[in-house]
Amino acid sequence: MVAIVDGGSTKCDWVILDDFHKVFLKTETIGFNPNNTAAELIVPEIEKNISLGAVKNSIIKVFYYGSGCGVAANRDIIHGELQKFFNKAEISVKEDLTAAAYAAYNGKPALVCILGTGSNCCYFDGTNVKVKLPSLGFLMDDGNGSSIGKQLVRRYFMQKLPADLHQEFEKTYSLSIEEVLKNMYHNSMPNAYLATFNRFVVERKDHPYFRQMIFDEMTSFFNFQVMPYEEVKDAEINFIGSIAYYYEDILRAAAEELNLKVGHIVQKPIESLVNYHIKYIL
Repeated sequence: MVAIVDGGSTKCDWVILDDFHKVFLKTETIGFNPNNTAAELIVPEIEKNISLGAVKNSIIKVFYYGSGCGVAANRDIIHGELQKFFNKAEISVKEDLTAAAYAAYNGKPALVCILGTGSNCCYFDGTNVKVKLPSLGFLMDDGNGSSIGKQLVRRYFMQKLPADLHQEFEKTYSLSIEEVLKNMYHNSMPNAYLATFNRFVVERKDHPYFRQMIFDEMTSFFNFQVMPYEEVKDAEINFIGSIAYYYEDILRAAAEELNLKVGHIVQKPIESLVNYHIKYIL
């Protein structure tokens, strides 16, 4: 059996293929971003998934693609912890950009962007993944769920939201500064915590104030993470992730303002990622 894993900061999607490359199992665990998840928590969290425990001794290969795995030290952390659980398997750990490139591939070179809890960009020619910019963790939080959540909470407490949105936020969350600070500084996944506030924005995304806020976030993402690629002049830009999916209309409007060409947007890449493995890797 083979395990293919799309590891986001919030959750991991797991697909187990049988010996005939047919889907045997689909399941989920929490996300394991080594930038904000302690290594010693990874195996215990996987062990909570009874389905994975039942098949772990039958797994001979694990293809893991994860947030925070753009640097070797973090890949080593994930590799070591996965090897403890899947002790009979050959483990491959790569960054989530590689998974995005595979999942978004439709036969022609393209820029591929991730807009989920986190954000990132690369260029994929069908064989090679080109990453031009360094991975800076939360310093690269433009247009993603964490950044949008941060903007919302910040504007609420700084009393910058319009009166109607301020009152709705207050009624929805009854949020205290103490609670926010506790979750920001005493939580192993503060980025995922901030991203949870996206639901409030998504449900009101047609409000003029939020449309402008999201438009500015998407414009910032394009300027900082996409425009440095010289291929942007000619290539389509494909997107992976829930934030790109939920705010698609605003994302496309921001791209049009910059004369950029957005291609297709995939909310959950795991199925496309599995298909790529079956066609090109296994």
